[in-house]
Amino acid sequence: MSTLDIRAAEPADRAELLALYVRVVEDGGAFPVSPPAADEDFERAWMRGKTAVLVAHTGERLAGSYYLTPNYPGRAAHIANAGYMVQPDLRGRGIGRALVEHSIEEAARHGFDALMFNLVFESNPARRLYERLGFEAVGRVPAAVDGEDAVVYWRAV
Repeated sequence: MSTLDIRAAEPADRAELLALYVRVVEDGGAFPVSPPAADEDFERAWMRGKTAVLVAHTGERLAGSYYLTPNYPGRAAHIANAGYMVQPDLRGRGIGRALVEHSIEEAARHGFDALMFNLVFESNPARRLYERLGFEAVGRVPAAVDGEDAVVYWRAV
């Protein structure tokens, strides 16, 4: 794999981002959207109202992406929320870790003091990564989506 380049998303990235989002939703286990994902699902979940949307490329290929947004409005807006997606055939190569580490730094740069994930499915293998990077499981939501429990994670940035 070539070097991973992480940068702000540009309008020219939209089609590739949408295709990756549709694929991740179709695969299940990451986002609570029922397949097939529509353009409006993507806009709402990944683009609209976000503090930052970043893309990661290996050479010319989109490898993954993440977004940052306030987890809550108003007085709790100092806590960020993020979502991540990595091309299925590139998983297990450190791209997810690079995105999470980058998002921690980016969250601080944007003035957030913590990062929180609201619904991480119990079956999601990213849980191990989050825990290795210092995220603490601060809650559990029983039968959050289709009967599967979800975990809520938090860490200071």
